[in-house]
Amino acid sequence: MKKKITIIGSGFSALAASCYLAKSGHQVTVFEKNAAIGGRARQLKKDGFTFDMGPSWYWMPDVFERFFFDFDKKTTDYYELIKLSPAYRVYYAVDDFIAIADNLPDIIFAFEAIEKGSGKILNEFMAEAKSNYDIAIKKLVYRPGVSPLELVTKETALKMGQFFTNISKEIRKKFKNERLIQILEFPVLFLGAKPSDTPSFYSFMNYADFGLGTWHPKTGMFDVVRAMESLAIELGVTFETNSNIEKIIVENKVAKAIVVNGGTIASDLILSGADYHHTETLLDKEHRAYSEKYWESRVFAPSSLLFYVGFDKKIENISHHALFFDVDFYQHAKDIYDEPQWPKQPLFYANFPSLTDTTAAPEGMESGFFLIPLAPGITDTEELREEYFNKIMDRFETLTKQSVKNNIIFKQSFCKNDFVSEYNSFKGNAYGMANTLLQTAFLRPKLKSKKVKNLYFTGQLTVPGPGVPPALISGKLVSELINKQFLEQ
Repeated sequence: MKKKITIIGSGFSALAASCYLAKSGHQVTVFEKNAAIGGRARQLKKDGFTFDMGPSWYWMPDVFERFFFDFDKKTTDYYELIKLSPAYRVYYAVDDFIAIADNLPDIIFAFEAIEKGSGKILNEFMAEAKSNYDIAIKKLVYRPGVSPLELVTKETALKMGQFFTNISKEIRKKFKNERLIQILEFPVLFLGAKPSDTPSFYSFMNYADFGLGTWHPKTGMFDVVRAMESLAIELGVTFETNSNIEKIIVENKVAKAIVVNGGTIASDLILSGADYHHTETLLDKEHRAYSEKYWESRVFAPSSLLFYVGFDKKIENISHHALFFDVDFYQHAKDIYDEPQWPKQPLFYANFPSLTDTTAAPEGMESGFFLIPLAPGITDTEELREEYFNKIMDRFETLTKQSVKNNIIFKQSFCKNDFVSEYNSFKGNAYGMANTLLQTAFLRPKLKSKKVKNLYFTGQLTVPGPGVPPALISGKLVSELINKQFLEQ
């Protein structure tokens, strides 16, 4: 039976859900508070430069293919993918960096050159990581987090010990070189927690990295947003931007309507892809499933200080993705998770999309995206932003042996306060709730409201968790729960 469904927000999970629900025959309208769709994956265009404002890594291409296949489509129907070679560089000092190749044999060779015997160990480690990937991404993450029994399978029974040790400990048993250890620990940072707090089963992220490679949609991650929007429109979804949701109206414990820009819009069912905590503040207190104490007790992924920078020349000695690990990796992690504060010496990430995409910057110029992970809820001021920009740019100039600060013709920052104002993000977090052992699968906030009928949630604070591929999966999972409810009525 055709239902009128309202979706709040237009990030990846909401876009995915809109497609699945429209395919099932429902009348779907997506309401986005900002002027453009995409949520954190919006695009910034200024002075001839183009930036992806949020996600910039295209990992797990099989998950994207699986999404479009559900609609008898392929990614190539909408956008072109380029495999990056090298996938990324990791910088440690002047003239000292490691380039991660676009294939596992070359990565194994590079490891062996740095630590004798590590090549064979890496090959064995990657075989285990691939096994975990096949279990996690092909099976476990497509389960809705309703019951702990979802994790109990013949395959996971053999891996159970990996849920009770951490990936940092397991990597350190196998490798001694600190740089190789950091490279192997890096991928789980996408899950929003320290490697020492992340179950070793999550080594499947290493397979996503070394095994499947790093890709780039031809003109940026916003290509994926455009593709999903096109698919949604083909399926009959309607989009309403500049539409701020002020309240969710509940009658007799049933979600009935939303208040948008002062007007009331009735609906048979409401699905929120907006921040979970924020969405619950749109409800009267008695209808909220999770208390403020609950949210305060959760481990959240970091916030970020982002800079979108236009240079009036081409930048040398860089790669499309670059990690700057020239300072203490573990001290920065402590400054995020253990003793939240602005890091004295921040690690940072840089992305130069114009190396791959000539449309990202005017001819002869370069677009650069810089990111510093920060503790959520931290103090955010313009003075601190500028101080930290100068810190990382000084190091960037030293490590890449060039002067660039005087070549900046455009710069825009985005930090904790903007995550709150633009996305209603709890404490200004950038990636959602961390995937620690006690915040995995059925232990995450539920897709279906426990207190209000016909109210559902999707996105990075619920299952499966942070990241773009999990967001696509979250949209699929919640749409299946919704359709199941309608069938049972």
